[in-house]
Amino acid sequence: MRNQLFLFVLLLALSSFAQSFVVPKLPYAYSDYAPNIDAQTMEIHLTKHHQAYVNNLNKAIKGTMLEGMSLEEILLSIPPVEADAVRNNAGGHYNHSLFWEILAPKSKQGACGSSLNQAIVTDFGTIDSLKKQIFSAAMSRFGSGWAWLMVTPTGSLKVISTPNQDNPLMGLCEDRGIPVLGIDVWEHAYYLNYQNRRADYLTAVWDLVDWSKVSEKYDAAKSNTNLRSRLNSPTKNKKKGQ
Repeated sequence: MRNQLFLFVLLLALSSFAQSFVVPKLPYAYSDYAPNIDAQTMEIHLTKHHQAYVNNLNKAIKGTMLEGMSLEEILLSIPPVEADAVRNNAGGHYNHSLFWEILAPKSKQGACGSSLNQAIVTDFGTIDSLKKQIFSAAMSRFGSGWAWLMVTPTGSLKVISTPNQDNPLMGLCEDRGIPVLGIDVWEHAYYLNYQNRRADYLTAVWDLVDWSKVSEKYDAAKSNTNLRSRLNSPTKNKKKGQ
């Protein structure tokens, strides 16, 4: 009886652990991102906004078939439906986690890898041309959202923008792909320091992009032929305008 009780408690603990998402730790101190992004904005962004997405995601999936799935699988399972808690909060958790990964102080940044550099030349001509496209996608996003550099199902690079916390892994996205760089253009990403000056924020955050991390993500996306083939499957019943 004692062994059975111990096994039940252990399984319950492991199940709970496996099914709960957590906010990642930043690789650097909040102040290390200044002056491009001030320490207070970084702290609030992570511990308030991102934490809220994680809390609400865990609540939304509890007791459903999504509980225990990886974050990527949850995103892939989201159909083109009206906004709901899973769509908003799974997207918020994934998007912000990627954002933190690709940001680094200048002194900690690595160089762009040769494979990504060649792909940028092939698909955009120069990194300046890529920057202009991302800047345009971010500036033209009405309201809140994200600008993305992604690897398409065919393996090329493409820049797109999505509203709110949507991202290219979701079935509701017309242009699907694997994100390798994402820029947050929600006001909470910059309002303390830049107020309504999105353009100034975009110029500043670009200098925090760690191209060595983006290169790692690019190489992983290129080699993940299984995921890219899944994204190549046509989605049905998209809502008009999405």
